[in-house]
Amino acid sequence: MEISEKLQKIESILANLRPAMQADGGDVNLVSLEEGVVFVRLQGTCIACPSSSLTIKHGIERTLKEQLPWIVEVVRVS
Repeated sequence: MEISEKLQKIESILANLRPAMQADGGDVNLVSLEEGVVFVRLQGTCIACPSSSLTIKHGIERTLKEQLPWIVEVVRVS
């Protein structure tokens, strides 16, 4: 699978997660993909939210790994 196809699949999954985050005033953007590690940037209220690490690990990462087994980890960048 080519990198562009992998990025499209990740973006599609993030698009499904976005409404819940946007309902709370936040958002997530895909920054890059490197060797199975997905780098994302949180926006809006998600930036300072005390639950942002839970959102990343138990929301975004879990969902991506369930649907795309080649995902190793999701990392938040500033």
